[in-house]
Amino acid sequence: MNFKSKIIVLLLVLISSVTSAQFVKKHGQLSVKGTQLVDKNQNPIVLRGVSLGWHSIWPRFYNQKTVAWLKKDFNCTIVRAAMGIEIGEHPYVKEPQFSEDKIESVIKGAIKSDIYVIIDWHSHNINLKEATAYFDKISKKYGKYPNVIYEVFNEPDYETWPEVKAYSEAIIKVIRANDPDNIILVGSPKWDQDVHLPAADPIKGYDNLMYTMHFYAATHEKWLRDRTDEAMKSGLPIFVSESAGMEASGDGPMNYKAWQEYIDWMEAKKISWITWSISDKDETCSMLKKSANSEGKWKDEDLKESGLKTRELVRKYNAEMK
Repeated sequence: MNFKSKIIVLLLVLISSVTSAQFVKKHGQLSVKGTQLVDKNQNPIVLRGVSLGWHSIWPRFYNQKTVAWLKKDFNCTIVRAAMGIEIGEHPYVKEPQFSEDKIESVIKGAIKSDIYVIIDWHSHNINLKEATAYFDKISKKYGKYPNVIYEVFNEPDYETWPEVKAYSEAIIKVIRANDPDNIILVGSPKWDQDVHLPAADPIKGYDNLMYTMHFYAATHEKWLRDRTDEAMKSGLPIFVSESAGMEASGDGPMNYKAWQEYIDWMEAKKISWITWSISDKDETCSMLKKSANSEGKWKDEDLKESGLKTRELVRKYNAEMK
């Protein structure tokens, strides 16, 4: 590479860094227009990033420096803070203050790094009393920041849609009393697979709601994309708040072909996507090895196969964003 080419590359890197450094400043308050997530200028926007693993199992990664590293090294425009409600050593139901502190570290890190953040109530069960108190508190504290997105129910499993809907409406009412604008994500039965159910009976009376679909590419085949397409055609806004390239168990081999098919589909539909997860468990979906520093600064040898590929994908598609 000659000197002139090196200068051009350096300028492009600097321009990319400046743009990335001012992401929320540039795009501001998000809203939903039809089925599309749009920025403050009503332009379509696609958010791409990663989810931290359950805070109750991997609290060591819940800090501002990890968020800053994910923004700098992965080029994330969004991170997801998954507050474990019932499982792990430090679940919210047993250690609420510890849990809140960990989630707030990620929220503060996202605000400082000028990226978006999903506050994820990471449970498979309805905990109406606890969720009501938490979302009331967190929306009062951070509702003024355009960085914030609320995910009120990670993955309902065996609850019916009427049950999930009633719960979600109760939490949405609490959030909207404090924060009238920021995006709220709503789950659906069968681990966010049954998006056809809210499509047939959506929540009404509130703006800026989106519904989550989760996929694991080695398990969930084209039928889930087709189902989601139909839901979107009926007017349901979709946000993929959790996904990855292996089996739904989080383990098993990576299926790069199936994963790329999903990514091509999401990019074509302008659907935002989050990949699971920043954790160091001995499983395929955990992106980090035990050697990984708790505050980022990871070398390639600290990243597992899924981590290396996720970083590659997030970097690529966020760099291409106009």
